[in-house]
Amino acid sequence: MDSHAIDVSVDENTLRFVLADGREISAPLEWFPRLRDASPEQRKKWRLIGRGVGVHWPDVDEDIAVDTLMRNSLS
Repeated sequence: MDSHAIDVSVDENTLRFVLADGREISAPLEWFPRLRDASPEQRKKWRLIGRGVGVHWPDVDEDIAVDTLMRNSLS
């Protein structure tokens, strides 16, 4: 299974990563205060880091690793 992120979406309540193997993982936006408090435009400005091992939002200086999201969403 390839757990590298290939796409990201953020709405008012949820952060979602689409993984290279087709899985989608998500977590409540409440777990990530910087993203929760960011504007919709700031949330849309993200980039993959480490070839998809994580995601960076430059406008809010937030980095979230796929492994972190996977661990937290399983708890």
